[in-house]
Amino acid sequence: MRVLITGAAGGLGGALAAAFSDRGDDVLRTDLRESSEVLGHDVTSDESWAVVRSHVEETWGGLDVLVNNAGIAGGGRMDVATMDEWQRLVDVNLLGVARGIATFTPLFKRQRSGQVVNIASLAGLVHPAGMASYNATKAGVVALTETVGHELSPWGVTAHVVCPSYFKTGLIDSMAGSDEAFGAVIAHLVQSSPLGPDDIAAAVLEGLDQGLELIVPDDAARAAYDLKRSDRAAYDAQMRRQAAKLTDLPGGAS
Repeated sequence: MRVLITGAAGGLGGALAAAFSDRGDDVLRTDLRESSEVLGHDVTSDESWAVVRSHVEETWGGLDVLVNNAGIAGGGRMDVATMDEWQRLVDVNLLGVARGIATFTPLFKRQRSGQVVNIASLAGLVHPAGMASYNATKAGVVALTETVGHELSPWGVTAHVVCPSYFKTGLIDSMAGSDEAFGAVIAHLVQSSPLGPDDIAAAVLEGLDQGLELIVPDDAARAAYDLKRSDRAAYDAQMRRQAAKLTDLPGGAS
């Protein structure tokens, strides 16, 4: 297969690139961090997406799998995070995915085949306090994926969304914002996770092989999502207990 992966200079994108390559697939890796092995690419730029599409068409003549992996970490309490921080998350995490899909939809329709794989987060399904901006962008990716899956189904195109919980990744290095106290909490959760990018990548490929449209790749994510679906009262109580802990953090209005 011919696979394009954004945000693939490292982290989950790099692990996915390695996993697809190990299966014998042809992989094009793109990222802001350009190198001899990675095509320079800004997912917030229509012009940059046009360059990537031209490269794909000239090199391969088509595309089988588009993996929208590029994203940034963020969040913060509502009275601390700024609207500029919100806008940056929307531009990268949501509109970056939308631009990728819009760029390659004509090609997929012409082929009458293709897979769209969007890397979201458990935050797209379960919505902890302190993460409104991040939650909103990832929930948007979940909704976008479902919509695209329905819209492109007449052309034989499928859409899949991946919603992992915390795992060790360099993504946390991109978390810059006004709510530094909350950012430290998230960094601790990421670093204390027993999972790494390779674990998530393996689960993603397994889910794709099974044809899953929603891939929840780890036990912690599945448990949290199952609680929300099976016992909403217990889920809400757990979320509010977590929210109460944020009152002890410095910053924010009391």
